[in-house]
Amino acid sequence: MIVISDTSPINNLAAIGYLHLLQEIYETVMIPEAVYRELTDPEFPVAGATEVQTLDWINTCACRDLSLVEALCNELDRGEAEAIALTLQFQADVLLIDERQGRLVADKLHIYYTGILGILVEAKKQSLITTVKPLLDDLIDKAGFWIASPLYNKVLQLVEENE
Repeated sequence: MIVISDTSPINNLAAIGYLHLLQEIYETVMIPEAVYRELTDPEFPVAGATEVQTLDWINTCACRDLSLVEALCNELDRGEAEAIALTLQFQADVLLIDERQGRLVADKLHIYYTGILGILVEAKKQSLITTVKPLLDDLIDKAGFWIASPLYNKVLQLVEENE
């Protein structure tokens, strides 16, 4: 399975101590150079910086279609643009992306994607975690990840943790 990730899933899972879920679900994850730079910028330290530099299951790859990246940069930030371009370049099975605009562009390009909430649902489905709710709460409280209340409740319903 070929998996490409944008910055958000790596950063947010690292922030709550659950980055290992990506390896357990997907084995290997590829990131574009722009995502690597976003995560490792010394001027703006973030969760996941050390991991993308040291974990052997996260691989950084260059995008070949720079004209596509530049065109996508009209709508997206560089990391999202390169993640989408890399997904097309490798005909990846899944793109890990959370940002709304990036998802809209992925939809237009017929790219299958999921985000951090889908990753948590899949992790529970595979019995890699026992409950999703504490991780959702950690994403909100520790990582500053915003989840609308209806979506929060929908995820809990999906994993049968609704009260």
